[in-house]
Amino acid sequence: MLKEVLQYTFMQRALISGIFIALSSAGLGVFLVLRRYSMIGEGLGHSAFAAVAVGLLIGVTPMLAAIPILMLISLWILKLGERTAVYGETAIGLVASLAMAVGVLLASISDGFNIDLFSYLFGSILAITQLEVLLSILLSFVVISALLYFYHDLFAITYDEDFALVSGVHTTTINRILILLTSITVVLGIRVVGTLLISSLIIFPAVTALQISSGFKSTIFTACISAVTSVIIGIFSSFYLNLPTGAAIVVINFFLFSAAFIYSRITGKS
Repeated sequence: MLKEVLQYTFMQRALISGIFIALSSAGLGVFLVLRRYSMIGEGLGHSAFAAVAVGLLIGVTPMLAAIPILMLISLWILKLGERTAVYGETAIGLVASLAMAVGVLLASISDGFNIDLFSYLFGSILAITQLEVLLSILLSFVVISALLYFYHDLFAITYDEDFALVSGVHTTTINRILILLTSITVVLGIRVVGTLLISSLIIFPAVTALQISSGFKSTIFTACISAVTSVIIGIFSSFYLNLPTGAAIVVINFFLFSAAFIYSRITGKS
């Protein structure tokens, strides 16, 4: 039965893109969670709603339209925190609410793409196109390669940004790279869990891994295993039980987190 299911092209596309996206989201998520930047995924996810609406309105593949728009928005959020009296979650909330409002306005003035927009809100990985699969693989490779290349600098600012600065790390540049990678990862997750649930794909694997892993590298590895597992089980659950794929992946992530949390309490790891 499983072999027959895997013969379907749409399942192959969903699994391939889902695994690549899970790896990039989990790897990045560990840095974001430890830096207390996890909510930026939520903010950019809401902002992605407007980016997708722009893409559908002008007739461009939404993922292609969302990449430059979210990169600009992510840098805007960073600038708000650096140059104004607006900090952290407040800046994220301001930008996210504005972008969401713009998306709603664009949807209201165009009756032609409301159904398509809904699919991007909650994800539809089983309907992913070949172009989107290729984009997912390419962008995931970019994110993973960047994480590996800047690993030591990211590690340094994650644990002590002030010490990293005096040690010669260009913290401002690394912070910008981190937030740009986050915007790319959010775009990747749009098709998997949708703009409203994308933060779960970034946060859940990281906090799950933190329950049971002690070393930094082992935490990233465990987060990747958790993310890939949730995506694979979520996709198959969606297919067999006729469930929304994005929601199924999030629920599986929650179960994995719960199991890790209980295990950490039993063994005294936390």
